[in-house]
Amino acid sequence: MTSDPIPARTHRSTTPPADAVLPKRSPVAPAPGEVVPSHYTLCYSCGSDHPSGLHISVIADEGMAVHASFTVTDLHQGAPGLAHGGLLSAAIDDALGSLNWLLSTPAVTGRLETDFRRPVPVGETLYIHAEIVGVKGRKVFCRAVGRLGSKEGPVAISASALFIQVPVEHFSDYGRPEDVERAREDRAVRGSLTNFEVNP
Repeated sequence: MTSDPIPARTHRSTTPPADAVLPKRSPVAPAPGEVVPSHYTLCYSCGSDHPSGLHISVIADEGMAVHASFTVTDLHQGAPGLAHGGLLSAAIDDALGSLNWLLSTPAVTGRLETDFRRPVPVGETLYIHAEIVGVKGRKVFCRAVGRLGSKEGPVAISASALFIQVPVEHFSDYGRPEDVERAREDRAVRGSLTNFEVNP
């Protein structure tokens, strides 16, 4: 029995090129201090209706930045009493993805590079600051840092990412139809006039 070879990896850096620009904030983006809405109520990271999700809270900041927080529960353990590293990556990814609300353009994660600096215990709150550092074409470059206990606490996780802007049809083309329809209904109920999805 033979297996297909693993395809060669195409490197996509999370560092913006020299000709990337810092974009302007969309006029319909959430204002500084406003809650950045979840893109879907059943999203594992930001959805309010997910039974075991992170229930991350994201607030728009000044400039091209947001801050977010979530508290680690028993449902988020990896090693005993500690947050699972994959869940910490999911929290960082969601905070970074929320930055796309500031551009009012849907985007998906193309690459996420995460550095784990210290463990995050169950019961601890992780405070994340994320910002866009450049845009070139459809590529959005951003970075984030997560701190323990407060916005000035010790760094537990840092990350940089590349997001790719996509047309809204991306989600209906690839998403499970019943979930896409539920997300549309969810948006209608919430009265949102913004783009349908930001970070699926």
